[in-house]
Amino acid sequence: QVQLVESGGGLVQAGGSLRLSCVASGRTFSRHAMGWFREAPRKEREFVAALSWTGGMTDYADSVKGRFTISRDNAKNTVYLQMNNLKPEDTAVYYCAADPDTMFTATTRYQYDYWGQGTQVTVSS
Repeated sequence: QVQLVESGGGLVQAGGSLRLSCVASGRTFSRHAMGWFREAPRKEREFVAALSWTGGMTDYADSVKGRFTISRDNAKNTVYLQMNNLKPEDTAVYYCAADPDTMFTATTRYQYDYWGQGTQVTVSS
C-alpha cells in the first residue's frame, strides 16, 4: 500500500511558477513509477508528466513540455512537479499517482494503482 499526499497548489498569475510536492508513505516508494495528472472542470483527467523508478526517464504531455519538470527524491519519498510559465489553461486539480508495476514511465491513468487527494492550481490571466 502506498498513500500519497500532495501540496503546493494555489493561485498564481499567468507567467508565474509553482512547485507541487507529493509525499508517499511505504518502504517501496523507490520501486514505483510516478506520475502527475490533472483534471479541469468538465474535462477528463489527463496525463501531465511521468517519471521512472530512478528518475532517469521522463515523459511529458505536449501541452507542458518545456514548462514543467518532474523529479523525485527517493530518500525523502517525494516527487515534485515544477511548473513554470503557467497559463490559465493549466488551471486544474493536480493529482499525484504511483504505479508499482512499471520500472519506466507510465502515461495512462489506468496504469496507476495509487492516487493522492489532489491539489488545486488556479492560474489567473
